[in-house]
Amino acid sequence: IVFLDEPTGGVDPATRRQFWELIYQAADRGITVFVTTHFMDEAEYCDRISIMVDGVIRALDTPDELKRQFKVATMDDVFQQLAREAVRTAD
Repeated sequence: IVFLDEPTGGVDPATRRQFWELIYQAADRGITVFVTTHFMDEAEYCDRISIMVDGVIRALDTPDELKRQFKVATMDDVFQQLAREAVRTAD
């Protein structure tokens, strides 16, 4: 098991893509890789996603299933909906 905390923050797009290729290679070898990221486009690369809002897991599934559940096109849209719900709940 490997844990990576925002591993692509601050790197250029080409290096970022190379880094994800290394993650895929590790996964292909049977290594479980946990990645934290604030880049929702990177979340699209993952097999499963957990989204936390205010310290609580609000969503857990595959990217395609989450987009289907929330009826949106991107993971950024999923996150935006979850964040808006959290703001309304806090009010």
